[in-house]
Amino acid sequence: MIKIKFPDNSLRSFKAGTTVLEVAQSISEGLARNVLSAKFNDHTVETATPLLKDGEIQLFTWNNEQGKNAFWHSSAHVLAQSILALYPDAKLTIGPAIENGFYYDVDFGDHSITEKELKDLEKKFLEFARQKFEFKMRGVSKKDALDFYKKDKNPYKVELIENLDDGSITFCDHADFTDLCRGGHIPNTGLIKAVKLLNVAGAYWRGDEKNKQLTRIYGISFPKQKELTEYIELLEEAKKRDHRKLGKELELFSFSQRVGQGLPLWLPKGAALRERLEGFLKEAQKKAGYEQVISPHIGNKDLYITSGHYEKYGDDSFQPIETPAQGETFLLKPMNCPHHCEIYKTKPWSYKELPKRYAEFGTVYRYEQSGELHGLTRVRGFTQDDAHIFCTPDQLDQEFKDVIDLVLYVFNSLGFNNFESQVSIRDIKNPGKYIGDAKNWEKAEQSIINAAEEKNLEFKIEEGEAAFYGPKLDFMVKDAIGRKWQLGTIQVDYNLPERFDLTYKGSDNLFHRPVMIHRAPFGSLERFVAILLEHTAGNLPIWLAPTQVNLLCVSEKHEKYSKKVLNYLENNEIRASLDDRNETIGKKIREAEISKVPFMLIIGEKEAKMNNVSVRKHRVGDIGLMGAENFVNLIKEEISKSISKFGS
Repeated sequence: MIKIKFPDNSLRSFKAGTTVLEVAQSISEGLARNVLSAKFNDHTVETATPLLKDGEIQLFTWNNEQGKNAFWHSSAHVLAQSILALYPDAKLTIGPAIENGFYYDVDFGDHSITEKELKDLEKKFLEFARQKFEFKMRGVSKKDALDFYKKDKNPYKVELIENLDDGSITFCDHADFTDLCRGGHIPNTGLIKAVKLLNVAGAYWRGDEKNKQLTRIYGISFPKQKELTEYIELLEEAKKRDHRKLGKELELFSFSQRVGQGLPLWLPKGAALRERLEGFLKEAQKKAGYEQVISPHIGNKDLYITSGHYEKYGDDSFQPIETPAQGETFLLKPMNCPHHCEIYKTKPWSYKELPKRYAEFGTVYRYEQSGELHGLTRVRGFTQDDAHIFCTPDQLDQEFKDVIDLVLYVFNSLGFNNFESQVSIRDIKNPGKYIGDAKNWEKAEQSIINAAEEKNLEFKIEEGEAAFYGPKLDFMVKDAIGRKWQLGTIQVDYNLPERFDLTYKGSDNLFHRPVMIHRAPFGSLERFVAILLEHTAGNLPIWLAPTQVNLLCVSEKHEKYSKKVLNYLENNEIRASLDDRNETIGKKIREAEISKVPFMLIIGEKEAKMNNVSVRKHRVGDIGLMGAENFVNLIKEEISKSISKFGS
């Protein structure tokens, strides 16, 4: 007999060789029908896997992230089977599960997949799925695995296998289809009731632009047709909210091939939006004791060698900049933190002068492959709302909690009330990914956990997600349609102070190392604006809107009075514009609605004669006739309701 421990810490005995499915059946038939995958002693296993020794088990259903992962991973296999059925000469590469669905990268030779062909693949997919083929794992020797794919004339799978150790290679079979696979499948294909192949994209083999470009087919599948229908509706809503579409409609930003891929151009309204966001955070930071600094867009190569950024990212960054001086090399700034370390070093510090809090809206540059670029969410040049706190170890706990307060203030002010927290720690099995002493890492990780607990944050711990120089607390917000985005981040760092030889004189008159906190509530202005636009569908809060009021002049006769009202609004610090074009008032109203300006003021004969304005509110309609003074009070009341002062 073997003893199996369950997540509630209960222990049950089973006969050796009992399968995962039989364990689920022993609990309830309902669970057995719904179990998709499992983990046994921290290893992903199949429902048909026999259990031969004592251990801990977790059973996953569609309601678990791991269950969905197994479902979509299995769906990728069915897609691959369908591809080979319709395109026998296609060469399969890899097909993983992703956050929402799955994809498969395929070499179709010179063939380009059309929209109609995606429909044909969907049809074939469902045909295979309905046959309830079981997924079966088997171990294969390296020689046999290589022979299999050499016979198949698939150089991609051969390359993958050549990099694997003999004895660790497994194949997955279902029906007459075989694929190289590590495991994690649902019991059979019949559980897949609905599928949608979403789009086709290009992807370089192994993510390297020097390699051949493959065809990537994205898809998503569900155990019920109803869930697919709901997902398609969500996608349609997401299309309406796409920040790239809204950015163009609202005249916020643009891209130019001549300027370069991934380098956004901020138009006047977009620049005004950025300016408001910067001003909002600067005001809060000032109250919190931060000092503004500015650092250059480039730095000497030695700076990034010292920080460790060159070692970790040098090969994947923009190429070095050589100056006319022999041996002098610069790099575009990938991070602000090394520059802030050098700012700290400009003078000696006493423990009495700490903490020092340096903040900068610093633009950084990172080379992203062209296929990875996406609007403002993935760019090559972006501005971080960066700040670095240099403090004593005794100050660390309070400083970290104060930063949490600042991040939550930002989220609440901008309507991101639904969020999750994640403590990202190192992967202790892969020490080469990180720099610094293991003891310092342990201290840093524990300090983050302690602060999160004291702030009553609900959080999960994710191993292997830390930055290379330190662990971090990440915030994942949910937008209005339920999508998750990683936004604010706070990191604890014992390593850069060591690398840059940063010190302060303690009360014992000896020199000590400060601890460094990295933080960015927005993350980057570009990505934050993108997420904010999609969250609000472009209906920005009134305090943030680039234009708060649009004055619509009915005819030329009313221009003089309209300009008088405009001047009055501007004197009261209300951002307003005047539409005095020779167009119908109906057209002006429609265009103002599309532009999502919070308020419109209609000014015609009646309004000019009575010294009033007719007020329309975006998405509400007419709210009445009033004097300009009363309207200003209305605006100010709206603003005060939509945002609070930090610390109040």
